Amino acid sequence: MQPSAALARIKPSPTLAVSARAAALKSEGVDVISLGAGEPDFDTPDFIKDAAIEAMRAGQTKYTEVDGTPALKAAIAEKFKRDNGLDYAPSQISVNVGGKHTLFNAMVATLDPGDEVIVPAPYWVSYPDVVLFAGGTPVVVPAGPNQRYKLLPEQLEAAITPRTKWLILNSPSNPTGAAYSADELRALGEVLLRHPHVWVFADDMYEHIVYDGFAFATIAAVVPELYARTLTVNGCSKAYAMTGWRIGFAGGAEWLIKAMAKLQSQSTSNPCSIAQAAAVAALTGDQGFLAERAAVFQARRDLVVAALDATPGLCCPRPEGAFYVYPDCSGLIGKTTPQGQRLDDDQAIAAYLLESARVAVVPGAAFGLSPAMRLSYATSTEALSEACRRIHEACAAVA
Repeated sequence: MQPSAALARIKPSPTLAVSARAAALKSEGVDVISLGAGEPDFDTPDFIKDAAIEAMRAGQTKYTEVDGTPALKAAIAEKFKRDNGLDYAPSQISVNVGGKHTLFNAMVATLDPGDEVIVPAPYWVSYPDVVLFAGGTPVVVPAGPNQRYKLLPEQLEAAITPRTKWLILNSPSNPTGAAYSADELRALGEVLLRHPHVWVFADDMYEHIVYDGFAFATIAAVVPELYARTLTVNGCSKAYAMTGWRIGFAGGAEWLIKAMAKLQSQSTSNPCSIAQAAAVAALTGDQGFLAERAAVFQARRDLVVAALDATPGLCCPRPEGAFYVYPDCSGLIGKTTPQGQRLDDDQAIAAYLLESARVAVVPGAAFGLSPAMRLSYATSTEALSEACRRIHEACAAVA
């Protein structure tokens, strides 16, 4: 018995691998500051937990509809209307076991061998691997710091072929925090209108974590002509600090939602019934804490950007959202550590920071654009200040 060919096309998540390595060192008593995980350090709000407890006590512990309860689909439809100006009927909504599951369902349900999916880089690590698993071909388009990590219309135009089936568009972005303005989305939409065979997977997971008055926009609302061929994707993980609850959701064409449900019926079946009840409370309850938490993240962003920009060999663009920075570390390439190791790429730089500075970061190679690294600032101000101090000291020590 051997692993399947489909499994051989993918690799384990590198971000989870970094977190696991940091956790292993901590268990050995090593003082490691991990900036690898994409997980808010805030706790799930109490009113959401209370809803879960109430649901358990009320006996909501059985199977539910495969792709979401009517109550949760209604709450999601209201969320899309309230926050995004998008109208979706319950039959147009899919509830999944996290945003990664939404991606998996959509790609596996629609891709045939040879189909292409445009993936701007830097990208979330799961995008190309899920496309590959589904039998498709990821077409990676580099969008570097010189264009603030955003896909340009002319790049999109050049990447589209008759085999293109999807464009994956993540805003605000994991790993860079870059977010597309309405005007930028409209410019991309004008390209897509010339290619009616291309669909959009709009990953809006970090919608509520934006800064400096940035106005979040999603492409199906900005370019209504694309509504019928856009899957608008979101979830509870990031904004509501519900990563472990595993609730992602999407709104889209009814035939696509049915196809995703068919696949889900033979894979996970329904998301956890208790987590679904908690998600109803999250989406329909008081949303005031979202802006409060975003303000905390913004202060942390400002701290980290300033510190890394003042670090030898690093250049750190200021992100519009999410809770990551993606500093360019080309200034360190070719230098030698005090231990005599040459820093030939960002993977070597990340290894050096972990072993010498005891700070865990994810190398840019994991996200398809080097030389860079992703740092998550979803941790305490104290830990971030110390991590930045260690990084500065380690970078200053190379020659």
